[in-house]
Amino acid sequence: MKGYVPFLATFMLTMMADNVEHVVSYWVAFQKFHSEALGGFAVVSHWLPFFVFSVPVGALNDRFDSRRLIQAGMALFILASAGWGFFFVTETLTLEAAMVLLVLHGCAGVLWSTSSQMLLYDIVGPESLQSAVRLNATARYLGVLIGPGVGSLMLVWLGPIKGIFLNTLFYLPNVLWLAWAPYGRHFRGDAPAQKRAVKGLADIVQTIRDVRGLPVVGALILLAGATSFFIGNSYQAQMPKFATDLGQGDPGTAYTALLGADAFGALAAGVLLEWRGGGLLPLRPSSAMVFSLLWAASLLGFALVSSYPLALGLLLLAGFFELSSSSMTQALVQLNAPNEIRGRVLGLFNMSASGLRTFSGVNVGLLGSLIGVHHSMAISAGLFGLVTVVLLLKFGRAGAPTAR
Repeated sequence: MKGYVPFLATFMLTMMADNVEHVVSYWVAFQKFHSEALGGFAVVSHWLPFFVFSVPVGALNDRFDSRRLIQAGMALFILASAGWGFFFVTETLTLEAAMVLLVLHGCAGVLWSTSSQMLLYDIVGPESLQSAVRLNATARYLGVLIGPGVGSLMLVWLGPIKGIFLNTLFYLPNVLWLAWAPYGRHFRGDAPAQKRAVKGLADIVQTIRDVRGLPVVGALILLAGATSFFIGNSYQAQMPKFATDLGQGDPGTAYTALLGADAFGALAAGVLLEWRGGGLLPLRPSSAMVFSLLWAASLLGFALVSSYPLALGLLLLAGFFELSSSSMTQALVQLNAPNEIRGRVLGLFNMSASGLRTFSGVNVGLLGSLIGVHHSMAISAGLFGLVTVVLLLKFGRAGAPTAR
């Protein structure tokens, strides 16, 4: 697995740069427009491309070199950061330009995420896949934690213009490593011959039909979709409200601690599970569903408690169970996806796991404006738990994965 070290390092650097761009661009855009609607559009533009383009990008990975598709994603990331820098320098940023750059950034994320999953499988192989996926998830959380801090320091020390242009350089190590990285089915020349063209919506429909013949894969894609649709990361956007309602000291400090508890729980899961040399439960669909149920229960409890220390503890557990479930789910989908349509299956998985986050804000946020965010969060977590129970009863007896 010697190729995994540079893969992981460049993955985490890209994740950090992704979050640095969010910090700098969101701050400048808010200072200029003071538009909550633009902030909402930023969330939609980040996840909607995953919903629309994940399967087509997966199909492209079945036909073309995943390394070059990742590099294309890096080029779009660089273009987006440089675009922000151009408008900052010329002081010509408009709402329309900001929206275009946000969409461009979202499209870059689809190319990078789906293609990286394809390349990861080739680098580590089926035997080490679960560990590699878990480490990647841990690196993602590290990037999410480090990125805002680095972005804030760049804003203070360099200012938004120098900071955003410096951010373009963080994507270059990934581009340069992939230029010569000796990995991927197309590098080895054993990529399956593709008879199906990339057809957008038709690909999505056909891939769904293909997955119907793979019960384990279908169940896990449904699980990932339910996770994203009902909860996703929508509760993080509501943390200021939760912090205020818990009434523990300064809301700003309480808010930061609540977000940190969720992320720290996920990091703890990554470290503990790697230290054990495996998982707390065997790599089976039922295990992923049990962790999902525990995640739902933790968030349900968090939504209803009035004790700040108890809320922190429940968020620690939520982060732990979320990483355990999501990494296991992705590994199982990878291992059970047929080689000839692996890209399309991973694309459908990303469409479900990431794209449906576009709508989770409606369940928690919009409903919360009507009945209160505590009740909307509890209802969303309860519904997700109910769906998970149904999946567990129907597919929980599926056996261990077999690499295809």
